[in-house]
Amino acid sequence: MEFLDVVRRRKTTNGPFRPDPVSREHQRLLMEVAGRAPSQLNSQPWRFVIVENRDSIERIARISGESMTEAMSNGSFFERYKPYFRFSAAEMQEKRSGMLFDKLPAALRPFTGQVFTKRGQKLMNAFRVPQTLGEENRRLVAGSPLLLGVMLDRAEYRPGELSSFYSVFSMGAAMENVWLTTAELGMGIQFVSFPMEVPGKWALIEELLRVPDDLELMAVYRLGYLPADAQRPAIDWSSHERKRPSQYVFRDSCDTPELGWDADENRPRPGV
Repeated sequence: MEFLDVVRRRKTTNGPFRPDPVSREHQRLLMEVAGRAPSQLNSQPWRFVIVENRDSIERIARISGESMTEAMSNGSFFERYKPYFRFSAAEMQEKRSGMLFDKLPAALRPFTGQVFTKRGQKLMNAFRVPQTLGEENRRLVAGSPLLLGVMLDRAEYRPGELSSFYSVFSMGAAMENVWLTTAELGMGIQFVSFPMEVPGKWALIEELLRVPDDLELMAVYRLGYLPADAQRPAIDWSSHERKRPSQYVFRDSCDTPELGWDADENRPRPGV
């Protein structure tokens, strides 16, 4: 796939993935492209945790679903993001930004014109719409073969200081590389964002992943291969030389490092 074609095909996956596990070769490739992103003074402030353990994924899915239900029930989600919701092609054309909700979940369609009113919120709660959407979210996350946690080194990520801007900017570049590569591999990716919307929920994921004190968990993504009817063209990477993987990768929790690179020997560390 040509580079511009990859950029144009990049999307967020809002639907399910195939149950197939993400191959180790593709995992290594995703970490390689992340590690090749630019960073201030080559600081490489990012750290990654790859989660394949089914119990961990199920628990994170439950936290995400519960978070979505709570944020939808108390109205905080709609209040925070209503400037970005578009409900017609004409509105989308006028604003040239935001998200077009032309295919709302069935549970929300009766409330399209009222989602931002107190009456609409009461109606949705009465019909348990937040619970329905939360359960759908839980199933989507739980059905993901792989989750990817992205962290920043607190030595670089110091809010209020210029280094913090540099580290966040670098992390964004690393994840953009990952995102574009999923389009090349016939994969999809989506930000698991709802646990960040509800106080206390993000801390549960940090505890589950055993994030050490010197790292800050910034985001969690769900990844997997797209179903046949949604799959983008993929290429065969088996004949390509394996390049340098990211230096800072963990598997399932942050205290079990598995992937890495020996910079002195210019080769993978044992176990890679």
